[in-house]
Amino acid sequence: EGQVYVCPDVSASMTWAAATGQRKGATSKVRCIDIAALVTAAILRKNPQAEVLPFAEKLRNWQVRLNSRDSVMTNARRLARIGGGGTNCSAPLQWLNSRKAQGDLVIYVSDDQSWVDARSSRSGTAMMQEWNIFKQRNPQARLVCLDIQPYETRQTYDREDILNIGGFSDNVFTVIAEFAAGRLNDDLWVREIEKVEI
Repeated sequence: EGQVYVCPDVSASMTWAAATGQRKGATSKVRCIDIAALVTAAILRKNPQAEVLPFAEKLRNWQVRLNSRDSVMTNARRLARIGGGGTNCSAPLQWLNSRKAQGDLVIYVSDDQSWVDARSSRSGTAMMQEWNIFKQRNPQARLVCLDIQPYETRQTYDREDILNIGGFSDNVFTVIAEFAAGRLNDDLWVREIEKVEI
């Protein structure tokens, strides 16, 4: 519920590698951009009012028009076609802040390899700084960062309003929904782990 922004990374690094990596024994040929496009299209299908903000070195929202009534695959194909460029993870939040946008949930789908805005200071990365500005206007807002290929760095740190997810599976949608509804807590993970049969 509420205003949702989905920010898929369409930079070049998202188009190069399969989600499971470029190595012997990799189990998938699906690229990171394909996953980002599918996640975005699926969220748009369930939340027709969601605003999609694709980004690379800058916002690329003018390059693609998605329709929530189109199939998930149609929208995913449209989005995956615009890949290329550097990575600036702060670009969507910077754009939202420049417009004083109101919002309840911001979802990033990326490989988090942000180098255009790589500076980091005591107040965090450029993305973290932009999120803090967004939060001043939208104190109840939540941020989800789905890092398809988790590396040693990330753009945001965990706190009550920020969820960092590393990797991808179908369960991602459940985790995002629980977090957005404020129901994600330690007990949820205990229950989920207890369901697993060994």
